[in-house]
Amino acid sequence: MEKLEGMIAPNFSLKNEKGEIVSLKDFAGKKYVVLYFYPKDATPGCTTEACDFKTAFTSFTDLNAVILGVSADDEKAHTKFIDKHGLPFSLLVDDTHEVSEAYGVWKLKKNFGKEYMGIERSTFLIDPTGTVVKEWNKVKVDGHVEEALLTLKSLVTEGK
Repeated sequence: MEKLEGMIAPNFSLKNEKGEIVSLKDFAGKKYVVLYFYPKDATPGCTTEACDFKTAFTSFTDLNAVILGVSADDEKAHTKFIDKHGLPFSLLVDDTHEVSEAYGVWKLKKNFGKEYMGIERSTFLIDPTGTVVKEWNKVKVDGHVEEALLTLKSLVTEGK
């Protein structure tokens, strides 16, 4: 799949950890959206990434951005993950993989010799017009949140 950068982001409506529907269009004309896809709640890399976003949360909100995490886990798993780590943002349930597929992050993965379908860790920065302004695929957790924050800062200071 080609990159989405420069294109209108695929719209979505997914349940969050509270069973509330969150849609991309809720933020249209108002906020930047940091949409990050991750493989599974409560796994080491995903916990580190979520906690990095938590640490930088105020910096993102000060730049008029909302952070949304997406995985195939259910509401109960998301609630447990949020409560355990004090995450200040919503996690969305993509149990049908529809949104992950629309963003091109539902991939064939290999782990310990086994092949399976799953989410490839990826982040999309979507501006208030609904355009994907930056896309990170095959994300390495270390330093990623800082890079996303710097990218957002440069966009906001350029007035984009």
